Amino acid sequence: MCGRYAAAKDPAALAEEFEVATPPEETLKPDYNVAPTKKVYLVVDKARDEEVARALVIGRWGLVPSWAKDPSIGSRMINARAETVAEKPAFRRAFAKRRCLIPADGYYEWYLPTSPDAPVGKGGKPLKQPFFIHPADGSSLAMAGLYEWWRDSTREDDDPAAWLLTCTVITTDASDAVGRIHDRMPMTIPRDDWARWLDPAHGAEEAARLLVPAFDGGLEAYPVSTLVNSVRNNGPELIDPLPPEDVVESPLS
Repeated sequence: MCGRYAAAKDPAALAEEFEVATPPEETLKPDYNVAPTKKVYLVVDKARDEEVARALVIGRWGLVPSWAKDPSIGSRMINARAETVAEKPAFRRAFAKRRCLIPADGYYEWYLPTSPDAPVGKGGKPLKQPFFIHPADGSSLAMAGLYEWWRDSTREDDDPAAWLLTCTVITTDASDAVGRIHDRMPMTIPRDDWARWLDPAHGAEEAARLLVPAFDGGLEAYPVSTLVNSVRNNGPELIDPLPPEDVVESPLS
């Protein structure tokens, strides 16, 4: 699963990294606690006049299928499983035609300690320990995603709010090291495959070939403060490593 991530790079840096021709019309603030339904950057390839141009656009996290009666369904569509994304009614049309990359500095996952010394919450259950997982070289994670446009039929055609752009993150089985923290992780697309993944001319069969098992060789993971548990908290301190003396148990040790 991918339910929270960090995205603090400015659009100029993302445009250079992802070789984007068209920047977004809006600039999002650095976000160290991206949660479902928030605005996020998407990298897409747009086909116009028989040419394809790469653009950085802004959508809302939580995919709303075009056939949905209202956009509230998006809060339950933040992730799509790689194993079934080509078949599920909510995702299969987007998988065939509307794929994107969702840039992230890294993402958070929560580990359930087994130590008797682990702090407990309500009901006496151990509190989960959040980890921040990110590329060790400082590059962006190019998370595999899908996007959709949803039409609000209650608005006029010329109303800018008549169309809602939404997205979802594709997830896969976690690789060995990361799998010790959580059994799922975001599917990422290697740089050499970005063009093939984004190209709207490539259908579901071609895209499915790019959904390969995850490789975590370039990832680094470390425990962080439980401040990230609340969406009200948002700042660079959320990705600071937790002092060793505050770590009760780590699956990576």
